Amino acid sequence: MPDFPQPGILFRDITPLLQDGGALKAVIDRFTEYYRHVRLDAVVSIESRGFLFGAPLAYNLGLPLVPVRKPGKLPAAKMSVEYELEYGSNTLDIHSDALAKGDSVVIIDDLLATGGTAMAAAKLVEMLGANVHSFAFLIELGFLKGREALERYEVLALLRYE
Repeated sequence: MPDFPQPGILFRDITPLLQDGGALKAVIDRFTEYYRHVRLDAVVSIESRGFLFGAPLAYNLGLPLVPVRKPGKLPAAKMSVEYELEYGSNTLDIHSDALAKGDSVVIIDDLLATGGTAMAAAKLVEMLGANVHSFAFLIELGFLKGREALERYEVLALLRYE
């Protein structure tokens, strides 16, 4: 989708994948198989499209789902971090008691672009004393070099666009 959400941005729409039950199942199965034998304590999922992949992954692995949300969406005590996007800035929140010190987590979202959102989520996880085992994405936009921003972490992306 060209020029969405603003001029100059080429938006990769995942709606067709979500509307195809077989394709969606294949994506969730790939994530599940990748993490089935990894020692994790939780799945951290980034609002909002990350929830679409994080919730079924957490369910399949029998793990808690920890939502990372936009401001004003979490009702209890929270921690916040501001970050830069390729087209502006934003803030993410996590509940202060969402993770325990030493927990190992995967952070999942639909898209890796510049890595700003992912790094903000990692910062929140680490502020709670937990460890980021890895990141998982449906799509990576390689030309935006987000993987470089995440260079100290393992990154799984099922699709990559250059």
